[in-house]
Formats: sequence, C-alpha cells, structure tokens
Amino acid sequence: MIGRIRGTLIEKSPGQALVECSGLGYEVDIPYTTFFHLPDAGTEVTLHTHFAVREDAQSLFGFVSRLDRDLFRLLIKVNGVGPRLAVGILSGLDAQQFIRCVETRDANALVKLPGVGKKTAERLLIEMTDRIGQLEGQFVPMSSETTGGGAGSVETSAAGYDPRDEAEAALIALGYRPQEAAKAINKVVEKGMASEELIRLALRNMIPAG
Repeated sequence: MIGRIRGTLIEKSPGQALVECSGLGYEVDIPYTTFFHLPDAGTEVTLHTHFAVREDAQSLFGFVSRLDRDLFRLLIKVNGVGPRLAVGILSGLDAQQFIRCVETRDANALVKLPGVGKKTAERLLIEMTDRIGQLEGQFVPMSSETTGGGAGSVETSAAGYDPRDEAEAALIALGYRPQEAAKAINKVVEKGMASEELIRLALRNMIPAG
C-alpha cells in the first residue's frame, strides 16, 4: 500500500497531478478540492494516497490531507460507491463539508453532486453516520482559501486561450451536463480569473454546503 508520496510537482490539472519522486513520475488522481490547494509546479508537494488495484487497472489517488484520504477510504466501502464516484464526491465537498452533510442529514446537498442520486444519497447518510466517528481527532483540513499558485490572479496570456473553456471542460469531466457547466461558469466569471478559481466558485454555487 502506498500511503503517502512526497516529491516535486511536475504538472497539475483538474483531476490529476504528476509528482516526481526519486526519478519516477507518479500520475495521481485527485479531487478538485485537493487541486485547489496544490502549490506551483516545480515545488515540493506531499499527498496522502490510496493505491487501488483492479483486474484491468492500477490507480493512485491523492489528497491534500489525511482526513480527506481516510474519508475517501470510508466512502468506497459504501455499497455502490467506487473510487471514481468517491473522488467526484470529494471534488464537490471537502471532508468537513461532507461530514457536516451527514451530521445534519442534508441529502439535498448530496444529490447535487454528479453521479449521486436520491437512493445513493440516502445510502451515504445511513452508512456514513456510523463510520465518520472513525475520523474523530484527525487533522482538520485547510480552509477554502488556496495555498498554491495564486488561483484567480492569472491573466489570460496565450492567444486564443479562454479559462472558461478549461473550467467548463473540467466540470463536464466531473459529470455535469454541458449546459449546467456553462451556466455555472457564466454566473461567476470575471475578467482576469484563472480556470482554477472559476471551477472553485462554480462548484461552491452549485453545491452549497451547511
């Protein structure tokens, strides 16, 4: 089991990070809540990881905090919730927000997550109520403010590049319909915003928690 990786962040994009450690480059699947907190490429990063092995694939999932990683491990034990859906859940809600949803029985916030229907939301509330007690006393994840490369402060520089397109593509990859993604981005877009900030604000509006 690979429980943690520390190395140089070579590349980052919504949903994945490439981390070089001892000459090897590890492709790590990450939720958006982790992506928002990554430092600039070329700097050191530490991710808490979960290594998943299937007959047809081996995947390494990474998280900015141990709490997020351990919550991910509890989520994939829920009937009908696989690693990809668990990453989707933690892309819309960080660990604290998800725990708050469970404690307040807020199924409405859960069904707004792509891939989570009413039955899955109810199953999550039932099965996770007893399990979240296993997370008590752990490190509290960082706030919603970014600690990395200044999301939201980057002006468009490449000719023809539009951060709205990248942000919409990221939301679509997460499972939202193109119309929903475009509408959410248009509601929050302001001049000079980077795609990371657009995604973060769009998700915050689409999935209000607490």
